Amino acid sequence: MKTIILAFYFLFIYTSYSQKKENFQLLSPNGKIEIKIVVDETISWSILNKKDLFLAPSAMSMTLDKNVILGKNPILLNTKKESIRTSFETPFYKKKSVQDHYNQLVLNFKGDFSVEYRAFDDGVAYRFLTKKKGNITVKSEEVVLNFDQDYSTLMPYVRDLRNPKDPYISSFESHYENKKISEFAKDTLAFLPFLIDLKNQKKAVFLESNLQDYPGMYVTNNKSKSGFEARFPKYPLQEMNGGFNFLNKLISQRTDYLVTTNGNRNFPWRIVVISENDAALTNNDMVQRLSEPSKIKDVSWIKPGKVAWDWWNDWNIYKVDFQAGINTETYKYYIDFASKNKVEYIVLDEGWSVETNIMEHNPKVDLKTLIGYGKEKNVGIILWCSWMALHENIDVIFKNYSDLGVKGFKIDFLDRDDAKMVNSVYEIAQKAANHKLLLDFHGMYKPTGIQRTYPNILNFEGVKGMENNKWTPNDDVPTYDCSIPYIRMMSGPMDYTPGAMRNATKSEFKPSNSNPVSQGTRCHQLALYTIFEAPLQMMADSPTAYIKEQESTDFIAKIPTTFDETVALNGEVGKYISIARKKGSTWYLGAITNWNGRNITIDFSFLEKGKTFEADLFTDGLNAEKAPVDYKREKITVDSSTKMTFHLASGGGLSAIITAK
Repeated sequence: MKTIILAFYFLFIYTSYSQKKENFQLLSPNGKIEIKIVVDETISWSILNKKDLFLAPSAMSMTLDKNVILGKNPILLNTKKESIRTSFETPFYKKKSVQDHYNQLVLNFKGDFSVEYRAFDDGVAYRFLTKKKGNITVKSEEVVLNFDQDYSTLMPYVRDLRNPKDPYISSFESHYENKKISEFAKDTLAFLPFLIDLKNQKKAVFLESNLQDYPGMYVTNNKSKSGFEARFPKYPLQEMNGGFNFLNKLISQRTDYLVTTNGNRNFPWRIVVISENDAALTNNDMVQRLSEPSKIKDVSWIKPGKVAWDWWNDWNIYKVDFQAGINTETYKYYIDFASKNKVEYIVLDEGWSVETNIMEHNPKVDLKTLIGYGKEKNVGIILWCSWMALHENIDVIFKNYSDLGVKGFKIDFLDRDDAKMVNSVYEIAQKAANHKLLLDFHGMYKPTGIQRTYPNILNFEGVKGMENNKWTPNDDVPTYDCSIPYIRMMSGPMDYTPGAMRNATKSEFKPSNSNPVSQGTRCHQLALYTIFEAPLQMMADSPTAYIKEQESTDFIAKIPTTFDETVALNGEVGKYISIARKKGSTWYLGAITNWNGRNITIDFSFLEKGKTFEADLFTDGLNAEKAPVDYKREKITVDSSTKMTFHLASGGGLSAIITAK
């Protein structure tokens, strides 16, 4: 009897301890952002900025197999709190180095798991960590976002008709819908990153980082009218060919779990970036900070640069003595153009090989000759391929083409981020690095930090880029252009493919396959080369178009694709943006607006004090409202005390290269 009484006593003590409510606080280094954490029957957090609550208590947990729920009735063992201030070099980014300063709290729980929280001056993040032996199977993860009120959002919905039975096939290409949280389209999914417009003009952007051996996160509406909850694609069980030209692997059946993975690991970061100034979002480093360092020790062979691209302009060159198309003569012409204009690469897009077997070449394309010709002209060759064709023969393909002298691959039609695809992307990155090959994941895959871990990945699509102009007449492109630097670009570089030399007004724009046109002005296009981050940046128009517009071409060719310093000048989400970047001793300035023409003031205080500079400046011409190709070029003198007001036409922009006198 005494034994039974003692057992009940210890059970009572255990139960009381496990359900004891404990509160924790974590402040950002400047004290403006606060995380409140409550541990009782669940683990939840809330977020305040300058005492303003915006994320109400929101639960977090992770369910493993055998119904083990990390975060349900958790038993806290101990905590560790510390402050970190460090920095790291970033060779292929918008700045030379990133400052990493945060306060950290780690809660260690019984059951070999922890939750790690970080508070920065510009946002917060948390992640789960497990220390279990062997493998574990993750069945689900609970990520809840409960807001204190019904805020407006800019939300990119999943819109893909290729496999209606599987909502996780996605090109990650969607304009942002400006709706209240309560107006979220029910029974649909949105992908990250997305933006919440908070009170007092503050903004919050939700992201994830360090996505390894784990699926990407989506959100849907929860039961409340002011919140979201996460959804994740289950691990694929059966796949079938489908999509455009059957180049996708569509999922016909999934398992009931997310992933089976190493039990001793860190899971992806759940991130909330907070800003009191819209422009600051365009110069945020959170994803870089929360990603693993480079696994490539020697990065000297990785060469960023521009690419003369064939597909957008439909191989449409003329005034030549050969039939333009997917053939050796046409690509030699692209190489000649690239060499003359100091463009580092050309890409051979679809058609140079059999799409389902890229070891079999188009007989009209003499690849060995082109590689040799490019080498003579100091122009590298990048090859397009589908993920499916590469994935099925990756070792043979990479060795073969690396030995031939190819510089890299543009990989298309991934269109998924379940754990199997994520693992494939990491495998491709490592094997490409082994063969010193560059990568552009153009095929509808959004970055989540792997670009720091594998810096041979120079670009990603996951953006509704200019190629969509060839078939979408009703898209509001200038507004989207003025939105993505504040949202999508926070996660990493964008293969948007700018550079149109044919430019149209809102009323006169129409899609065209062989003579594609951009929405907005010429100066809008020029400015994108400074504003949009892309270490491997396309020049989308044809050599013929660029030769006809040599002044614009010369200007584009001078703008680098990576930078030493970035200064966010001014802007408002969806309306306009102005930004300055520095490479060496030269500054590059870009500004764009939506369809509303506006005056903007550029403060040149980012320039070094005590020096005089000359700005080679392109601005919208007086007639750009009707003729968007109209621009004015002038040389002006500026210094750090200069403030100048410029007019941006409807869909307009300005761009400048600023050098010391």
